[in-house]
Amino acid sequence: MNHSVFFQPADGWVGDLIPYEQDGEFWLFYLHEVRADPKPGTSWNLVTTRDLVQFQDHGVSLHHGAEDDLDFNAYTGSIVRDDDGTHHLFYTGQNPGNLGADGLPLQLVMHATSTDGMKTWVKHPELTFGAPAGLETGDWRDPFVFRDGEAGQWRMLLAARHEEGPERRRGVIAQCVSSDLMSWEHTEPFWDPRRYITHECPDVFAWGDWWYMVYSEFSESFTTRYRMSKSPDGPWSVPVLDSIDGRAFYASKTAGRDGRRFFFGWIASKEDNHDDGPWQWAGTMSVLEARQNPDGTLGFSFPDELVDSFWDKVPVLDNKELPARLDVPDGYAAIISAEDLPRQFYAKAVLDIAGGTTECGLLLRSSADGDQSYILRLEPKRGRVVFDRWPRKVTGDAQWHVSGDVPFDIELERPCDLSPGSHTLEVIVDGDLCVAVVDRQVSLSTRMYGLPGNRIGVFAGEGSATLSELEIRQRSNN
Repeated sequence: MNHSVFFQPADGWVGDLIPYEQDGEFWLFYLHEVRADPKPGTSWNLVTTRDLVQFQDHGVSLHHGAEDDLDFNAYTGSIVRDDDGTHHLFYTGQNPGNLGADGLPLQLVMHATSTDGMKTWVKHPELTFGAPAGLETGDWRDPFVFRDGEAGQWRMLLAARHEEGPERRRGVIAQCVSSDLMSWEHTEPFWDPRRYITHECPDVFAWGDWWYMVYSEFSESFTTRYRMSKSPDGPWSVPVLDSIDGRAFYASKTAGRDGRRFFFGWIASKEDNHDDGPWQWAGTMSVLEARQNPDGTLGFSFPDELVDSFWDKVPVLDNKELPARLDVPDGYAAIISAEDLPRQFYAKAVLDIAGGTTECGLLLRSSADGDQSYILRLEPKRGRVVFDRWPRKVTGDAQWHVSGDVPFDIELERPCDLSPGSHTLEVIVDGDLCVAVVDRQVSLSTRMYGLPGNRIGVFAGEGSATLSELEIRQRSNN
Protein backbone atom coordinates (compact mmCIF):
# COMPACT_ATOMS: atom_id res chain seq x y z
CA MET A 1 0.00 0.00 0.00
CA ASN A 2 1.04 3.64 -0.39
CA HIS A 3 2.03 5.82 2.54
CA SER A 4 -0.29 8.75 3.15
CA VAL A 5 0.98 12.08 1.87
CA PHE A 6 -0.52 13.94 4.83
CA PHE A 7 0.03 12.89 8.44
CA GLN A 8 -2.88 12.00 10.66
CA PRO A 9 -2.68 9.88 13.82
CA ALA A 10 -4.47 6.56 13.80
CA ASP A 11 -6.42 7.48 16.94
CA GLY A 12 -7.51 11.02 16.22
CA TRP A 13 -7.01 14.28 14.37
CA VAL A 14 -4.37 16.98 14.11
CA GLY A 15 -5.22 20.31 15.73
CA ASP A 16 -3.03 23.41 15.98
CA LEU A 17 0.61 22.77 15.18
CA ILE A 18 3.65 24.05 17.05
CA PRO A 19 6.62 23.48 14.72
CA TYR A 20 10.19 23.59 16.02
CA GLU A 21 13.36 22.99 13.98
CA GLN A 22 16.41 21.45 15.62
CA ASP A 23 19.56 20.12 13.93
CA GLY A 24 17.82 19.86 10.56
CA GLU A 25 14.83 17.97 11.95
CA PHE A 26 11.31 19.33 12.34
CA TRP A 27 9.65 18.57 15.67
CA LEU A 28 5.95 19.00 14.95
CA PHE A 29 4.01 19.24 18.18
CA TYR A 30 0.24 19.37 17.74
CA LEU A 31 -3.00 19.40 19.70
CA HIS A 32 -4.37 15.87 19.65
CA GLU A 33 -8.12 15.83 18.99
CA VAL A 34 -10.19 12.65 19.48
CA ARG A 35 -13.77 14.01 19.15
CA ALA A 36 -15.06 12.02 22.08
CA ASP A 37 -18.09 12.91 24.21
CA PRO A 38 -17.54 13.78 26.98
CA LYS A 39 -14.33 15.43 25.82
CA PRO A 40 -11.13 14.24 27.45
CA GLY A 41 -8.35 16.71 28.12
CA THR A 42 -6.16 17.89 25.24
CA SER A 43 -2.47 17.02 25.15
CA TRP A 44 0.42 17.94 22.89
CA ASN A 45 1.46 15.03 20.68
CA LEU A 46 4.62 14.93 18.57
CA VAL A 47 5.74 13.76 15.16
CA THR A 48 9.18 14.38 13.68
CA THR A 49 10.42 14.52 10.11
CA ARG A 50 13.57 15.40 8.21
CA ASP A 51 12.30 15.10 4.66
CA LEU A 52 8.67 16.33 5.02
CA VAL A 53 7.59 13.01 3.53
CA GLN A 54 8.17 10.41 6.24
CA PHE A 55 6.86 11.12 9.73
CA GLN A 56 7.71 9.38 12.98
CA ASP A 57 4.87 9.40 15.49
CA HIS A 58 6.04 9.78 19.10
CA GLY A 59 2.61 9.96 20.72
CA VAL A 60 2.00 12.26 23.70
CA SER A 61 4.76 14.75 24.48
CA LEU A 62 3.16 17.20 26.92
CA HIS A 63 0.42 15.55 28.99
CA HIS A 64 -2.67 17.51 29.89
CA GLY A 65 -3.57 17.95 33.53
CA ALA A 66 -6.10 16.10 35.66
CA GLU A 67 -9.79 17.04 35.76
CA ASP A 68 -9.22 19.65 38.48
CA ASP A 69 -5.99 21.10 37.07
CA LEU A 70 -5.75 24.45 35.34
CA ASP A 71 -4.38 22.73 32.24
CA PHE A 72 -6.98 20.00 31.81
CA ASN A 73 -6.69 21.25 28.23
CA ALA A 74 -3.13 22.04 27.17
CA TYR A 75 -3.71 24.28 24.18
CA THR A 76 -1.46 26.03 21.64
CA GLY A 77 1.83 27.74 22.44
CA SER A 78 5.49 27.76 21.40
CA ILE A 79 8.95 26.48 22.28
CA VAL A 80 12.28 28.33 22.57
CA ARG A 81 15.73 27.36 23.82
CA ASP A 82 17.75 29.56 26.16
CA ASP A 83 21.50 30.13 26.14
CA ASP A 84 22.05 27.27 28.62
CA GLY A 85 20.34 24.74 26.33
CA THR A 86 17.11 24.45 28.31
CA HIS A 87 13.95 24.27 26.23
CA HIS A 88 11.04 26.41 27.43
CA LEU A 89 7.52 25.42 26.42
CA PHE A 90 4.78 28.02 26.81
CA TYR A 91 1.21 26.88 26.38
CA THR A 92 -2.42 27.78 27.04
CA GLY A 93 -3.97 26.15 30.07
CA GLN A 94 -7.76 25.87 30.21
CA ASN A 95 -10.26 23.97 32.30
CA PRO A 96 -14.00 24.21 31.47
CA GLY A 97 -14.73 24.26 35.21
CA ASN A 98 -12.34 27.12 35.99
CA LEU A 99 -14.47 30.19 35.26
CA GLY A 100 -13.64 33.87 35.26
CA ALA A 101 -15.82 36.74 36.46
CA ASP A 102 -17.61 36.78 33.09
CA GLY A 103 -18.62 33.13 33.48
CA LEU A 104 -16.29 31.89 30.73
CA PRO A 105 -13.44 29.41 31.25
CA LEU A 106 -10.17 31.17 32.06
CA GLN A 107 -7.32 30.91 29.60
CA LEU A 108 -3.89 31.07 31.21
CA VAL A 109 -0.28 31.13 30.04
CA MET A 110 1.58 28.16 31.50
CA HIS A 111 5.20 27.11 31.40
CA ALA A 112 7.16 23.83 31.19
CA THR A 113 10.87 23.17 30.69
CA SER A 114 13.03 20.34 29.40
CA THR A 115 16.71 19.71 30.09
CA ASP A 116 16.90 16.38 28.20
CA GLY A 117 16.38 17.56 24.64
CA MET A 118 12.55 17.73 24.82
CA LYS A 119 12.16 14.08 25.78
CA THR A 120 10.36 14.99 29.00
CA TRP A 121 8.77 18.17 30.31
CA VAL A 122 8.57 19.57 33.85
CA LYS A 123 5.64 21.90 34.45
CA HIS A 124 5.99 25.09 36.52
CA PRO A 125 2.48 25.96 37.73
CA GLU A 126 3.87 28.74 39.94
CA LEU A 127 4.73 30.71 36.77
CA THR A 128 1.15 30.70 35.48
CA PHE A 129 -0.41 34.07 34.64
CA GLY A 130 -3.61 35.37 33.06
CA ALA A 131 -4.82 38.41 31.18
CA PRO A 132 -4.25 41.88 32.67
CA ALA A 133 -6.98 44.42 33.34
CA GLY A 134 -8.69 45.66 30.21
CA LEU A 135 -8.45 42.34 28.33
CA GLU A 136 -10.94 39.47 28.43
CA THR A 137 -9.84 36.64 30.70
CA GLY A 138 -11.42 33.99 28.47
CA ASP A 139 -9.28 34.95 25.46
CA TRP A 140 -5.60 34.87 26.49
CA ARG A 141 -4.03 32.13 24.47
CA ASP A 142 -1.52 30.80 21.95
CA PRO A 143 1.63 32.35 23.49
CA PHE A 144 4.33 32.79 20.84
CA VAL A 145 7.78 33.64 22.19
CA PHE A 146 10.69 34.97 20.17
CA ARG A 147 13.97 36.67 20.97
CA ASP A 148 14.42 40.32 20.06
CA GLY A 149 18.20 40.52 19.92
CA GLU A 150 18.27 44.23 19.19
CA ALA A 151 16.19 45.04 22.26
CA GLY A 152 17.92 42.37 24.38
CA GLN A 153 14.70 40.76 25.53
CA TRP A 154 12.20 37.98 24.91
CA ARG A 155 8.81 38.93 23.52
CA MET A 156 5.60 36.94 23.96
CA LEU A 157 2.63 37.47 21.65
CA LEU A 158 -0.88 36.36 22.62
CA ALA A 159 -4.29 36.07 20.97
CA ALA A 160 -6.38 38.37 23.15
CA ARG A 161 -9.46 40.62 23.18
CA HIS A 162 -10.25 44.03 24.62
CA GLU A 163 -13.03 44.08 27.20
CA GLU A 164 -14.66 47.05 25.49
CA GLY A 165 -15.68 47.83 21.93
CA PRO A 166 -17.82 46.25 19.19
CA GLU A 167 -18.11 42.55 19.94
CA ARG A 168 -16.45 41.32 16.75
CA ARG A 169 -13.77 44.03 16.57
CA ARG A 170 -12.00 43.58 19.89
CA GLY A 171 -9.20 41.31 18.74
CA VAL A 172 -5.64 42.32 19.63
CA ILE A 173 -2.26 40.61 19.58
CA ALA A 174 -1.20 41.38 23.14
CA GLN A 175 2.44 41.43 24.19
CA CYS A 176 4.54 40.61 27.24
CA VAL A 177 8.31 41.00 27.60
CA SER A 178 10.92 39.21 29.70
CA SER A 179 14.67 39.18 30.25
CA ASP A 180 14.85 35.63 31.64
CA LEU A 181 11.82 33.71 30.27
CA MET A 182 10.55 33.28 33.83
CA SER A 183 8.86 36.55 34.77
CA TRP A 184 6.78 38.45 32.23
CA GLU A 185 5.56 42.05 32.09
CA HIS A 186 2.54 43.09 30.07
CA THR A 187 3.35 45.95 27.69
CA GLU A 188 1.85 47.75 24.67
CA PRO A 189 0.02 45.63 22.09
CA PHE A 190 2.05 44.07 19.32
CA TRP A 191 -0.79 44.67 16.82
CA ASP A 192 -4.13 46.27 17.48
CA PRO A 193 -6.16 46.67 14.25
CA ARG A 194 -9.61 46.61 15.89
CA ARG A 195 -10.74 44.51 12.94
CA TYR A 196 -11.31 40.88 14.00
CA ILE A 197 -12.81 38.81 16.79
CA THR A 198 -9.30 37.66 17.57
CA HIS A 199 -6.03 36.65 15.87
CA GLU A 200 -5.27 33.04 16.73
CA CYS A 201 -1.86 31.36 16.66
CA PRO A 202 0.30 34.48 16.15
CA ASP A 203 3.74 33.85 14.68
CA VAL A 204 6.57 36.23 13.74
CA PHE A 205 9.78 35.61 11.79
CA ALA A 206 12.47 37.52 9.92
CA TRP A 207 13.49 36.61 6.37
CA GLY A 208 16.07 38.69 4.59
CA ASP A 209 15.16 42.38 4.89
CA TRP A 210 11.59 41.65 5.91
CA TRP A 211 9.66 40.73 9.03
CA TYR A 212 6.46 38.71 8.71
CA MET A 213 3.56 38.41 11.13
CA VAL A 214 1.29 35.39 10.69
CA TYR A 215 -2.08 34.90 12.36
CA SER A 216 -5.28 32.93 11.86
CA GLU A 217 -8.33 35.11 11.48
CA PHE A 218 -11.12 34.12 13.84
CA SER A 219 -13.81 36.34 12.38
CA GLU A 220 -15.80 36.55 9.14
CA SER A 221 -13.25 34.23 7.54
CA PHE A 222 -11.41 31.33 9.08
CA THR A 223 -8.09 31.49 7.32
CA THR A 224 -4.41 32.12 8.00
CA ARG A 225 -3.06 35.51 6.90
CA TYR A 226 0.23 37.39 6.98
CA ARG A 227 1.51 40.96 7.18
CA MET A 228 4.88 42.48 6.23
CA SER A 229 7.18 45.06 7.77
CA LYS A 230 10.79 46.19 7.78
CA SER A 231 10.76 46.01 11.58
CA PRO A 232 9.25 43.74 14.24
CA ASP A 233 7.61 46.87 15.61
CA GLY A 234 5.73 47.62 12.38
CA PRO A 235 4.04 49.35 10.75
CA TRP A 236 2.56 46.24 9.14
CA SER A 237 1.48 46.42 5.51
CA VAL A 238 -1.18 44.27 3.82
CA PRO A 239 0.06 42.38 0.74
CA VAL A 240 -2.27 42.17 -2.26
CA LEU A 241 -2.86 38.49 -1.54
CA ASP A 242 -2.55 38.25 2.23
CA SER A 243 -3.98 34.76 2.86
CA ILE A 244 -1.97 31.55 2.92
CA ASP A 245 -4.73 29.27 1.63
CA GLY A 246 -8.53 29.00 1.77
CA ARG A 247 -11.02 28.02 4.45
CA ALA A 248 -9.89 24.42 4.79
CA PHE A 249 -6.26 25.18 5.77
CA TYR A 250 -6.09 26.72 9.24
CA ALA A 251 -3.97 27.61 12.26
CA SER A 252 -0.75 27.55 10.27
CA LYS A 253 2.50 28.29 12.09
CA THR A 254 5.99 28.36 10.63
CA ALA A 255 9.52 27.00 10.95
CA GLY A 256 12.63 27.69 8.90
CA ARG A 257 15.52 25.56 7.69
CA ASP A 258 18.47 26.32 5.40
CA GLY A 259 17.06 29.66 4.31
CA ARG A 260 13.63 28.19 3.55
CA ARG A 261 10.34 28.76 5.38
CA PHE A 262 7.58 26.20 5.84
CA PHE A 263 3.99 26.72 6.96
CA PHE A 264 2.51 23.82 8.95
CA GLY A 265 -1.26 23.69 9.37
CA TRP A 266 -4.22 21.33 9.23
CA ILE A 267 -6.76 20.66 6.52
CA ALA A 268 -10.14 20.54 8.20
CA SER A 269 -12.40 17.54 7.85
CA LYS A 270 -16.13 17.88 7.18
CA GLU A 271 -18.93 16.59 9.35
CA ASP A 272 -20.13 13.09 8.44
CA ASN A 273 -17.40 12.89 5.76
CA HIS A 274 -19.76 14.64 3.36
CA ASP A 275 -19.05 17.30 0.74
CA ASP A 276 -21.93 19.41 2.07
CA GLY A 277 -21.02 18.96 5.74
CA PRO A 278 -19.79 21.91 7.81
CA TRP A 279 -16.06 22.27 8.40
CA GLN A 280 -14.82 20.77 11.67
CA TRP A 281 -12.07 21.84 14.04
CA ALA A 282 -8.88 19.83 13.42
CA GLY A 283 -8.09 17.50 10.55
CA THR A 284 -5.00 16.27 8.72
CA MET A 285 -1.55 17.85 8.81
CA SER A 286 -0.36 19.66 5.70
CA VAL A 287 2.79 21.65 4.89
CA LEU A 288 3.29 24.42 2.36
CA GLU A 289 6.56 26.08 1.47
CA ALA A 290 6.67 29.86 1.27
CA ARG A 291 8.64 31.39 -1.60
CA GLN A 292 9.80 34.96 -1.15
CA ASN A 293 9.11 37.12 -4.18
CA PRO A 294 11.41 40.03 -5.16
CA ASP A 295 9.02 42.54 -3.56
CA GLY A 296 8.98 40.60 -0.29
CA THR A 297 5.52 39.13 -0.74
CA LEU A 298 5.11 35.38 -0.28
CA GLY A 299 3.96 32.70 -2.68
CA PHE A 300 2.94 29.24 -1.47
CA SER A 301 3.48 25.84 -3.04
CA PHE A 302 4.41 22.24 -2.36
CA PRO A 303 7.86 21.58 -0.92
CA ASP A 304 10.09 20.05 -3.58
CA GLU A 305 10.65 17.05 -1.32
CA LEU A 306 6.94 16.26 -1.42
CA VAL A 307 6.69 16.55 -5.21
CA ASP A 308 9.81 14.43 -5.68
CA SER A 309 8.29 11.62 -3.58
CA PHE A 310 5.97 10.90 -6.53
CA TRP A 311 8.18 9.30 -9.16
CA ASP A 312 6.25 6.47 -10.83
CA LYS A 313 4.71 7.82 -14.02
CA VAL A 314 1.02 7.15 -14.63
CA PRO A 315 0.40 7.04 -18.41
CA VAL A 316 -2.49 9.36 -19.23
CA LEU A 317 -3.03 11.19 -22.52
CA ASP A 318 -0.01 10.08 -24.55
CA ASN A 319 2.37 12.99 -25.12
CA LYS A 320 1.93 12.43 -28.85
CA GLU A 321 -1.51 13.96 -28.39
CA LEU A 322 -0.01 17.12 -26.89
CA PRO A 323 -0.18 20.00 -27.28
CA ALA A 324 -3.97 19.78 -27.24
CA ARG A 325 -5.84 22.97 -28.06
CA LEU A 326 -9.32 23.62 -26.74
CA ASP A 327 -10.68 26.46 -28.85
CA VAL A 328 -14.29 27.29 -27.91
CA PRO A 329 -14.98 31.03 -28.35
CA ASP A 330 -18.59 30.67 -27.23
CA GLY A 331 -18.84 27.14 -25.86
CA TYR A 332 -17.27 24.44 -23.73
CA ALA A 333 -14.98 21.51 -24.47
CA ALA A 334 -13.19 18.89 -22.36
CA ILE A 335 -10.72 16.06 -22.85
CA ILE A 336 -11.22 13.17 -20.44
CA SER A 337 -8.67 10.44 -19.81
CA ALA A 338 -9.55 6.90 -20.85
CA GLU A 339 -7.70 5.63 -17.79
CA ASP A 340 -8.71 5.62 -14.14
CA LEU A 341 -6.31 7.34 -11.78
CA PRO A 342 -5.18 5.93 -8.43
CA ARG A 343 -6.58 7.39 -5.23
CA GLN A 344 -3.22 9.01 -4.55
CA PHE A 345 -1.31 10.96 -7.21
CA TYR A 346 0.50 14.14 -8.20
CA ALA A 347 -0.58 15.95 -11.36
CA LYS A 348 1.02 18.83 -13.22
CA ALA A 349 -0.80 20.56 -16.08
CA VAL A 350 0.66 23.43 -18.09
CA LEU A 351 -2.00 25.54 -19.78
CA ASP A 352 -1.42 28.37 -22.23
CA ILE A 353 -4.44 30.62 -21.72
CA ALA A 354 -5.49 32.99 -24.50
CA GLY A 355 -6.69 36.48 -23.73
CA GLY A 356 -10.41 36.84 -23.11
CA THR A 357 -10.87 33.25 -21.93
CA THR A 358 -13.57 32.82 -19.29
CA GLU A 359 -12.48 29.52 -17.74
CA CYS A 360 -10.23 26.48 -17.99
CA GLY A 361 -8.70 23.94 -15.65
CA LEU A 362 -8.81 20.35 -14.45
CA LEU A 363 -11.59 17.86 -13.74
CA LEU A 364 -10.85 15.47 -10.84
CA ARG A 365 -12.62 12.23 -9.92
CA SER A 366 -14.48 12.68 -13.20
CA SER A 367 -17.03 10.42 -14.78
CA ALA A 368 -16.07 8.98 -18.17
CA ASP A 369 -18.00 11.70 -20.02
CA GLY A 370 -16.81 14.53 -17.78
CA ASP A 371 -20.34 15.42 -16.73
CA GLN A 372 -19.78 14.74 -13.03
CA SER A 373 -16.52 15.74 -11.37
CA TYR A 374 -14.73 17.95 -8.92
CA ILE A 375 -13.44 21.03 -10.71
CA LEU A 376 -10.34 23.18 -10.28
CA ARG A 377 -11.38 26.15 -12.36
CA LEU A 378 -9.09 28.99 -13.41
CA GLU A 379 -11.10 32.12 -14.13
CA PRO A 380 -8.86 34.70 -15.85
CA LYS A 381 -11.56 37.37 -16.16
CA ARG A 382 -12.11 37.29 -12.40
CA GLY A 383 -8.46 36.68 -11.51
CA ARG A 384 -9.08 33.67 -9.34
CA VAL A 385 -8.99 29.89 -8.97
CA VAL A 386 -12.04 28.18 -7.44
CA PHE A 387 -12.97 24.67 -6.34
CA ASP A 388 -16.32 23.41 -7.62
CA ARG A 389 -18.17 20.17 -8.27
CA TRP A 390 -21.08 18.93 -10.32
CA PRO A 391 -23.65 18.09 -9.32
CA ARG A 392 -23.20 20.62 -6.54
CA LYS A 393 -26.13 19.31 -4.53
CA VAL A 394 -29.18 17.26 -5.42
CA THR A 395 -32.17 18.13 -3.26
CA GLY A 396 -34.95 16.25 -5.08
CA ASP A 397 -35.99 14.23 -8.12
CA ALA A 398 -36.84 17.04 -10.52
CA GLN A 399 -34.35 18.87 -12.69
CA TRP A 400 -34.90 22.17 -10.90
CA HIS A 401 -34.07 20.55 -7.57
CA VAL A 402 -30.36 20.54 -8.44
CA SER A 403 -28.65 23.28 -6.49
CA GLY A 404 -26.93 25.10 -9.34
CA ASP A 405 -27.18 28.63 -8.03
CA VAL A 406 -23.93 28.51 -6.01
CA PRO A 407 -21.10 29.21 -8.46
CA PHE A 408 -18.44 27.29 -6.51
CA ASP A 409 -17.74 25.91 -3.04
CA ILE A 410 -18.11 28.86 -0.69
CA GLU A 411 -14.81 29.89 0.98
CA LEU A 412 -12.79 27.98 -1.63
CA GLU A 413 -11.78 30.78 -3.96
CA ARG A 414 -8.28 32.23 -4.23
CA PRO A 415 -7.23 35.36 -6.13
CA CYS A 416 -4.35 34.80 -8.56
CA ASP A 417 -2.74 36.37 -11.61
CA LEU A 418 -4.07 34.58 -14.70
CA SER A 419 -2.94 37.02 -17.39
CA PRO A 420 -2.67 35.58 -20.92
CA GLY A 421 0.16 33.09 -21.31
CA SER A 422 1.43 29.90 -19.72
CA HIS A 423 0.28 28.83 -16.26
CA THR A 424 1.07 25.71 -14.26
CA LEU A 425 -1.54 23.96 -12.13
CA GLU A 426 -0.19 21.31 -9.73
CA VAL A 427 -2.40 19.00 -7.68
CA ILE A 428 -1.84 16.36 -5.02
CA VAL A 429 -4.79 14.08 -4.32
CA ASP A 430 -4.66 11.57 -1.48
CA GLY A 431 -7.95 9.85 -0.69
CA ASP A 432 -10.36 12.60 0.30
CA LEU A 433 -7.65 15.29 0.45
CA CYS A 434 -6.82 17.64 -2.39
CA VAL A 435 -4.27 20.47 -2.51
CA ALA A 436 -3.82 22.58 -5.64
CA VAL A 437 -1.09 25.12 -6.44
CA VAL A 438 -1.12 27.70 -9.24
CA ASP A 439 2.24 28.90 -10.61
CA ARG A 440 3.96 28.03 -7.34
CA GLN A 441 2.30 31.10 -5.85
CA VAL A 442 -1.27 30.32 -4.83
CA SER A 443 -2.45 27.28 -2.88
CA LEU A 444 -5.96 25.92 -2.34
CA SER A 445 -6.70 22.95 -0.05
CA THR A 446 -9.96 21.05 0.34
CA ARG A 447 -11.71 17.70 0.83
CA MET A 448 -13.38 15.47 -1.78
CA TYR A 449 -15.73 12.90 -0.29
CA GLY A 450 -18.59 12.04 -2.59
CA LEU A 451 -18.03 11.58 -6.29
CA PRO A 452 -17.10 8.05 -7.38
CA GLY A 453 -15.31 8.72 -10.69
CA ASN A 454 -11.56 8.27 -11.14
CA ARG A 455 -10.80 9.97 -14.46
CA ILE A 456 -8.94 13.23 -14.95
CA GLY A 457 -9.80 15.82 -17.55
CA VAL A 458 -8.86 19.23 -18.88
CA PHE A 459 -11.47 21.75 -20.01
CA ALA A 460 -11.98 25.24 -21.39
CA GLY A 461 -15.04 27.46 -21.67
CA GLU A 462 -15.65 30.59 -23.70
CA GLY A 463 -12.14 31.05 -24.95
CA SER A 464 -9.02 29.13 -25.79
CA ALA A 465 -6.52 27.14 -23.76
CA THR A 466 -3.73 24.84 -24.94
CA LEU A 467 -2.61 21.93 -22.78
CA SER A 468 1.12 21.66 -23.51
CA GLU A 469 2.02 19.27 -20.69
CA LEU A 470 0.18 16.82 -18.47
CA GLU A 471 2.28 14.79 -16.08
CA ILE A 472 0.83 12.39 -13.53
CA ARG A 473 2.91 10.45 -11.03
CA GLN A 474 2.25 8.16 -8.11
CA ARG A 475 4.35 6.78 -5.28
CA SER A 476 5.81 3.32 -5.50
CA ASN A 477 3.83 0.59 -3.82
CA ASN A 478 5.43 -0.75 -0.69
